[in-house]
Amino acid sequence: QLYLVESGGGLAQPGGSLRLSCAASGNIISLNNMAWYRQAPGKQRELVATISPGGRTNYTDSIKGRFTISRDNAKNTIYLEMNNLNSEDTAVYYCHARMSAGVGFFQTQEYEYWGRGTQVTVSS
Repeated sequence: QLYLVESGGGLAQPGGSLRLSCAASGNIISLNNMAWYRQAPGKQRELVATISPGGRTNYTDSIKGRFTISRDNAKNTIYLEMNNLNSEDTAVYYCHARMSAGVGFFQTQEYEYWGRGTQVTVSS
């Protein structure tokens, strides 16, 4: 089992900043791509940012230039630094991870895991 625990959410004013963390623990074999998703009230969960083991990143257009995803492989942790927040950033933010593991003598398979989420509220 792999466990993902998010932290760092809370209340921020418009234009403010927050830094989210997601720590992976449990039976870690090899963490592959990791990502942050978010889900606002009444909306579908959306992908915010992804990061590969080597640090390659991708961002959704709405947050590009404001948010930065990073990872510390030694700590099995990813981060999301959020700057210049606005009210539309209000959502529950979820950590997502993919992990490769052996399923036989030679084959491997990729599994995916989700954290429980952390609330981010942007309001004056």
